[in-house]
Amino acid sequence: MSKETEIRPFRVDMPEEAIADLRRRIAATRWPSRELVTDRSQGVHLATIQELARYWAADYDWRRCEARLNALPQFTTEIDGVDIHFIHVKSRHEHALPLIMTHGWPGSVIELLEVVGPLTDPTAHGGRAEDAFDLVLPSLPGYGFSGEPTEVGWDPGRVARAWAELMHRLGYTHYVAQGGDVGSAVTDAMGRQAPEGLLGIHINLLLTALADNGPPPAGRSEKERAALDAIATFNTSGRGYFLEQATRPQTIGYALLDSPIALAAWMLDHDTDSYEKISHAFLDKQPAGTLTRDRIVDNITLYWLTGTGASAARSYWESGRSAALAAGQAPPEVSIPVGFTTFPGEIFQAPRSWVEKAYPNLIYFNEVDKGGHFAAWEEPELFATEIRAASTSLR
Repeated sequence: MSKETEIRPFRVDMPEEAIADLRRRIAATRWPSRELVTDRSQGVHLATIQELARYWAADYDWRRCEARLNALPQFTTEIDGVDIHFIHVKSRHEHALPLIMTHGWPGSVIELLEVVGPLTDPTAHGGRAEDAFDLVLPSLPGYGFSGEPTEVGWDPGRVARAWAELMHRLGYTHYVAQGGDVGSAVTDAMGRQAPEGLLGIHINLLLTALADNGPPPAGRSEKERAALDAIATFNTSGRGYFLEQATRPQTIGYALLDSPIALAAWMLDHDTDSYEKISHAFLDKQPAGTLTRDRIVDNITLYWLTGTGASAARSYWESGRSAALAAGQAPPEVSIPVGFTTFPGEIFQAPRSWVEKAYPNLIYFNEVDKGGHFAAWEEPELFATEIRAASTSLR
């Protein structure tokens, strides 16, 4: 293996000075006055972010997260000029199916850590040995411990090609892919590219539907009307972060790199379901599943200590740019098998009819009764069960 393609062990070891600087910056925050409404319409509530700040500065321990990451096999390898960080956990069970999972924004590999055990060691989590996976969890370019691209063009399609190269470099001749949020765009692109060895994909956010923001036409089913209403609500009152990152990522990046509280508030203000769950985790000490205070702050601290607020935001600009360049051109169909799970707390619940239209080779579809945008984070056991079920016929 050449130096350009070598796989190098990786270990997290953030300097103590960076952690001390983080605490100083939190203490020096200039706070705005309290919001003038009781709902979420003006943004993140002052009480929520101040409790997060108090916990972050006084009680939170980054070294615990660091130790958790370092307990897993981590590596970096250069692909297409960018150092890609990834976690690679092999199952102890024979004939485990290789699976590459892609996180989203405002997440990171941290949002996927809860499913490592259930997926790689199913017998310890109510599953069967034949349901096991070898797990590859890469950090998107410009996110976390992966390098920042130094040129434009790293859209979901380019990331998809990099992931295919990563799986080839790891020696996998057949595998499956999974993703949500930004990860669903990457996984969708992998399905359309159909690289050699990719057996099928599983997705839990139907991004193509977010472009449909018109009024619900007559003749729609109840589920379709509900989904269209949810999309319309998101487009009118919840899409601010999306538009800013898709059009001016550098502008918001100055705040995200300078103020940890600005970064935290920006990351919390994603979707209503996630925001309410995070707020309860801090104000009421009632986490949704495993979306605990520590896990939430782990993720924000990873962005802060790696200084990737701006570079991660640029991934939205790249997606918008590639979509504009491809306007009027029908994308290749996804010919390989597709599985889809819709979670009730997602931005919208995709009806089966929409998923079948997007993916004619749909082999698995399920609507579950709990979980939201951070489904793998909130409900790891349920999420792992869905991945197993969607992959059964692909083994």
